[in-house]
Amino acid sequence: MDTRYILDTRRHVRGAIQPLIIAIIAIFALLAVGAWFLVIKPHQELVMTDSGGHPSTPVSTATRTAPPPANVAAMDLNQLLAEARTAMNEQRYLAPTGNNAFEFYLRVLEKEPGNKVASDALRETFPFAATSAEQAINSRDFNEAQRQIDLLAKADPANFTLTILRSKLDAQRKTLDKQQQLALEQEKANQLAATQKAAADKLAADQLAERQKAQLAEQQKAAQASTAQQPRQQASANPSATGGDNAASADSGSDAGTTTAVLVKGSPARYPTAAMRARQEGWVLVSFTVDPDGKTSNVKVVQSQPRRVFDRAAIDAVERYLFTPAMNGGTAVSSTKQQRIEFKL
Repeated sequence: MDTRYILDTRRHVRGAIQPLIIAIIAIFALLAVGAWFLVIKPHQELVMTDSGGHPSTPVSTATRTAPPPANVAAMDLNQLLAEARTAMNEQRYLAPTGNNAFEFYLRVLEKEPGNKVASDALRETFPFAATSAEQAINSRDFNEAQRQIDLLAKADPANFTLTILRSKLDAQRKTLDKQQQLALEQEKANQLAATQKAAADKLAADQLAERQKAQLAEQQKAAQASTAQQPRQQASANPSATGGDNAASADSGSDAGTTTAVLVKGSPARYPTAAMRARQEGWVLVSFTVDPDGKTSNVKVVQSQPRRVFDRAAIDAVERYLFTPAMNGGTAVSSTKQQRIEFKL
């Protein structure tokens, strides 16, 4: 057989096969397009129409106003489907209670278990409804979240999304419980610290008052002893005490009418707060004038240790002292005194 004839035959066969393949591909493409427009798309539109439109279609704020609960038990099948479509349009998938798409569709399935519109709508809307339940969990509205999860479980009890939602709800509840417990413990700790501080401050103030009271009593006792000792000292220093001439008598009469100022009412010094907190101790030596009316004036700090820490407290205390004024010939006169005030914890 001629080789040239064989090659020509093969070329003719290839040229005939190629248009055939192209024609077959074109036929399949046309069938796919026709199936889309004639079968699939009409079916999807029908389902969406029956279920109230695409679940992700936004709605206005006015349509989000929660309607009152509906009397689901008294509705027939057509009424339930109509209410369900309205709820879907308003994105009321799971809320409010008694007036949401899932409850309407579930009621439809109770009346007619094989209802395809309700079954398809629940299946296709499940992910969007699950998002609503998740938002309730995130906002920590745990009772509402539990209700929505239970409603989802009635629609599709085997859906794995329910496991995720329940786990997240449980975790959020535990987190909130822990936060509340920590807040309660912190509040109790703060109250205990405040009570202990108040008790410590009161104890320190009581101890300071007792020390200052004892110190003032010692000062008054020393002043009284000094006053009682002065007449004896004057008598022993008078050379004519046994002679009794006129000059001695005049001097004796003059000494009898001369006394020093005597403290009759003291005032405890207030312990400076900063020094008390720092556990700081010290003393102040002050000089002052006892006026004829027994009050103090011209109070000055002579020396203090540490300097300026207790000066103001010592001056304020001395300014509140009251004395029996010094007497000279039976007349009250001014006199100058010094006082050392101790500050100890």
